[in-house]
Order: sequence, then structure tokens, then C-alpha cells
Amino acid sequence: MKINLSGKTALVCGSSAGIGQAIAIELAKAGARLILLARNPEKLKQVADTLEAHSEGHVYYAADFNSNEDVAHAVQEIAKNHNIDILVNNTGGPPAGPAHLAQADEYLTAFKNHLINNQILAQALIPGMKNQGWGRIINIISTSVKIPLHNLGVSNTIRGAVGNWSKTLANELASSGITVNNVLPGATETDRLGAIISGKSQKMGLTQDHVTKEMLAEIPAGRFGKPEEIAYAACFLASEQAAYITGTNIVVDGGRTGNL
Repeated sequence: MKINLSGKTALVCGSSAGIGQAIAIELAKAGARLILLARNPEKLKQVADTLEAHSEGHVYYAADFNSNEDVAHAVQEIAKNHNIDILVNNTGGPPAGPAHLAQADEYLTAFKNHLINNQILAQALIPGMKNQGWGRIINIISTSVKIPLHNLGVSNTIRGAVGNWSKTLANELASSGITVNNVLPGATETDRLGAIISGKSQKMGLTQDHVTKEMLAEIPAGRFGKPEEIAYAACFLASEQAAYITGTNIVVDGGRTGNL
């Protein structure tokens, strides 16, 4: 099965590094034109230059996802200048910590960074998708949508909200030819995983090697995922081959999640 996204334009959030960058690369390899969106314009330019080896016409916009107003301004400019077929919502997760110790503003900040930004982006782009009778919205969330993860109280809570938002949106938009799905990465080799391991190491007084081995012991595949392995799932969901898949979660975690 060969995925061909020639003629499609994809907006990928958080595309300056990690999973977002990997998704942008795979979509470009499939022929899509990329609109990159993240905070750091210098890093975005580097990614855009890299993508030119696969397909052409890639551009980038800078926005701080800590500001809903900044994201709204950026996506309004994008919608005005580009016809977006594929939206990939991808934002770095909230800091680790137990739910009962988190302050109210930590929940509010995470809610704005994730669900509200996703809503702003989707609302700006859905009219164009409806007009053409085709669209893909792909949310990169977390396996905590299925089973809450230890010591990620705020993240577990907000990720669950995004999952239910996505399912609701999928039901509302299916008749318009727009699919809405979630990719749920497990432990993946990114800066965030490094921060989680480092934080747990300091808190528990353990070496990072010890923490890493404990985490790997929970994964049947015996290793962490690679960003491109998350990207493969997103690329498939963006394709015509996935036209009858909507409102669901695709888990990419090496078998760690303890339910179907």
C-alpha cells in the first residue's frame, strides 16, 4: 500500500522537533505540502528546508501555544493564505506530578494549551474542509486516554478531555467527508521522555539508568518508540486509505497499554 498525499496541504503543530517534526517529514515524503507551526522560527526554517528534499512549497508560521490569542492569529493567517486539507494537533504535555497536588491554574493552563488551542485551530479550518468535502484532523494525545499514567495527573485529565472532544467532533463531521482520529503514543524517544526520566530520577533518588530500565520492563516490545513510528500512524490516518476510519484511537506503544 503506497500512501499518496500529492496535492494535499497539511498543517502540523509542534513541528519543530520530536513527534511533530517526524510527522511533517513523513507527510512530505508522501507528497504533501507542509505548513509548519511552532514557537521557534529558526528551528521551523531548518525543518522546512529539510522537507524540500521530499516535496516542495513548505512554509512555516511561529506561534506560542501558551497564548490562545497567538495561535488564533496564526491560524487566521494560515486559513486566509492556504487551503488546509490535514490538521495535526500536537502540543507538548504538561509537567509531571500527582493530580491532588496540582494547583488549579496548572489545569487551566493545560486546558488552554491543548483543548482550547485544538478548538481554535479546528474551527478556523473546518469550513474549508467542508467546502471541499474532504478533511483529516489528527490529534496526537497519549495512552493515558485509555489508562491514566502514574504521576501525570494534569496530563491524564486534559488528555481525556481532548479524547472526548475528538470523538464528538468525529460524529459531527463524518457526513462532511472529514475524519477525526487520535494517535496515542507510548513512551517515545523525545525530549519530553528525557525530562520525565530525569524528573523521576531526582524525585525518587534513583539513577536515570534505573528509571529507564523500570520503564522498559513495562513495555512488551522491550524498547521505547521512535518518533517516526508515531508518524507512520498519523500518515496513514491522513490518507485516502483511512477514509472509513473516524472517531477512534490508534495506540502506538509497543504493547504497554493494558487494555484493548
